[in-house]
Amino acid sequence: MSKMLLTMILLLGLSLPGISQQTAPGDISIEEKLGDQVALDVVLKDENGNDITLRDLVDKPTILFFNYFRCPGICPVLISNVAEVVNQMLAEPGTDYRLVAVSFDPTDTPELALQKKANYLNLLRRPFSPESWRFLTGTAENSKAVADSTGFNYLLKGDMYQHPGALIVLTPSGVISRYMYGTQFLAADVEMAIQEAASEQVRPTISKMLAFCYTYDPEGRGYVFSLTRFVGFIVLVLAVLFIAFVIWGRSKKRGQPS
Repeated sequence: MSKMLLTMILLLGLSLPGISQQTAPGDISIEEKLGDQVALDVVLKDENGNDITLRDLVDKPTILFFNYFRCPGICPVLISNVAEVVNQMLAEPGTDYRLVAVSFDPTDTPELALQKKANYLNLLRRPFSPESWRFLTGTAENSKAVADSTGFNYLLKGDMYQHPGALIVLTPSGVISRYMYGTQFLAADVEMAIQEAASEQVRPTISKMLAFCYTYDPEGRGYVFSLTRFVGFIVLVLAVLFIAFVIWGRSKKRGQPS
């Protein structure tokens, strides 16, 4: 019975699209590169239009994420939620960690980056040095080189981009320590990721399985809750449990003396 049950569980896992990976249609995905070093020497532009590289910035645990400023979908949600997490954490920005947002849209300018930075820093309710959160832009080639080094893939559709949402936590040496998927994060989880990155630890992604509840909405250009996939998952789980119960009941009956 145990072998049959194990087989059913494996089939259940294989039948669930997206349960083991964070993907969306086409070339939109995150191919995890845990333990690899981010592209530290690619030249980008800071908010003042000066050349800068991640090597200039990453000297402590760094929360890196990719966005573009015209994004009508998950970008503003993600960045606003990051600001709220910063407000809640005990870790001190600029001392214990820093944040770096990199735009992958080559039409984004340093002037626009400075404006967006000011808007999001206004959401912070704690002492915060502007140097602790940088908004970087770059050429299409250079921004893509940085994104590729983290496994972050995006796709231009018309004049808009389709892309996943995630935080990528780097160690002080620029090694990818952890991926945190979605647009909402618990302050305790982010704080733990910062502490582990400070010790140069690399941790596997444990919340990645929740990706199956989300599907890419090409109209809204964001991830939305997929009720169909969620209900399908619940039905499959209940079916496996029911079959296991029936098999167990029959085997128990056969084992009873007549």
